[in-house]
Amino acid sequence: MHKLVKYVGVSLLVMGLAACDNKDSNTEAVDGSAVSATAAQTVTLLDGKVSFSLPADISDQSGKVGTQSNNMHVYSDTSGQKAVIVIISEESTDTLSTLADRLEQQQRARDPQLQVVSNKPVEIKGHTLQQLDTIISAQGQTTYSSIVLGKVGNQLLTMQVSLPADNQAQAQASAESILSTLTIN
Repeated sequence: MHKLVKYVGVSLLVMGLAACDNKDSNTEAVDGSAVSATAAQTVTLLDGKVSFSLPADISDQSGKVGTQSNNMHVYSDTSGQKAVIVIISEESTDTLSTLADRLEQQQRARDPQLQVVSNKPVEIKGHTLQQLDTIISAQGQTTYSSIVLGKVGNQLLTMQVSLPADNQAQAQASAESILSTLTIN
């Protein structure tokens, strides 16, 4: 559990840095939306047990932040404002709901104005997962975060999709489009 907390802390740090970079990505979002809708790249982890698709404007940044050896995989756009972080850790004896509640408490400790959009079990391709969707505010920037927790064999999968939340409905739809491609074998 300690490793999960550490990795989630790192992912929140990445999100915070992306929110604080003061770059204006409005033109990139407009130009990149047509490209990301038409072309996607498939990511496969855990020897094919986990796979998902990413928009074309998001690429692997794992060598810059995480490594294969620590089972943290980071994907982001060039601005760092759109990010997908996948952490594979040892399975916890806690339920997925309990883990999501802890994540919510940790996020709330960092951001007292945290808005929880949902914290619910979801069914993805026949597997029950726990999904925590939140809106995080830091230094005038707002980020939509969708975290999915699931058990894959004897390991815990944590997948976080973080997107600028200037338009919450669009951010939520974009996160759902990534999560809908998640496959667990």
